Amino acid sequence: MHRSDDGPDGRPVSVTGGRNPEAGIVFDAVGKSFAATRGATPISAIKDVSLTIGAEQFVAVLGPSGCGKTTLLRLADGLIQPDAGSIRIFGNPPQPGPDIGFVFQSFRLIPWATVAQNVEFGLMDLDLTKAERADRVAQNIDLVGLSRAADAYPATLSGGMRQRVALARALAPDPRVLLMDEPFASIDAQTRELMQGELMRIWAQRKSTVMFVTHSVDEAILLADQIVLLAPRPGRVVEVVNVDLERPRWTFDARAEPRFMELRRHLAEQMRKLVLADPSSEFFGRDFVPH
Repeated sequence: MHRSDDGPDGRPVSVTGGRNPEAGIVFDAVGKSFAATRGATPISAIKDVSLTIGAEQFVAVLGPSGCGKTTLLRLADGLIQPDAGSIRIFGNPPQPGPDIGFVFQSFRLIPWATVAQNVEFGLMDLDLTKAERADRVAQNIDLVGLSRAADAYPATLSGGMRQRVALARALAPDPRVLLMDEPFASIDAQTRELMQGELMRIWAQRKSTVMFVTHSVDEAILLADQIVLLAPRPGRVVEVVNVDLERPRWTFDARAEPRFMELRRHLAEQMRKLVLADPSSEFFGRDFVPH
């Protein structure tokens, strides 16, 4: 029903599915722990995570709350360092900068700056002339369909428009890697569906290497080439699933495809089992029967 590939040590690893075979993001036996308070015993957030994401590949990271999805993104951006193992972004240690774009769930726009000024903020680390900067800003605002709102302030925009500004800001430096932390979770269902289509269209043009965190099985299947399923506490890779649906997926109703429904049944069942088997979950041990 699905494809899941194991490395020589038995740990799941991804395959490139016909895209650029160059390794874009590599996690090698990575572990990370955090202490809730000073002096407290550290809690393992992720453990022994080995994963390779190919260049130009769109990979969704799926799993229940507490499985370390956001921790993986922060490690990939170089915002935090692993306690064990190593991470490479196109062969180099991760370092925050223009080569890595990060889109957050909470938009994180500058409230006193216009749309254009917010997008320009993403270009601060690049050596561009004023004209080049203005051109790059205009291109990316147009890319997300907000040219008419270039002089507007965030408070006057809808949630979906704010998220498009955040996406334009992340895309403006033309990053090789795009990290996305549940970017559509805080917007309404209709806007979320439209934003998913917009992201697919933009990715088809830019071909960044994308690592997209989500709780939504449907969203993961719709967007990704592959889905990495994480188990909680500590987070670890339990399965890597190839999404063998035709692209571009915004040109037809992918959710109506038998393969989509097959993948959805499998992943939803795996998610349910992970939650019910997690001792820290409020639903631990309950005898839920899927319908």
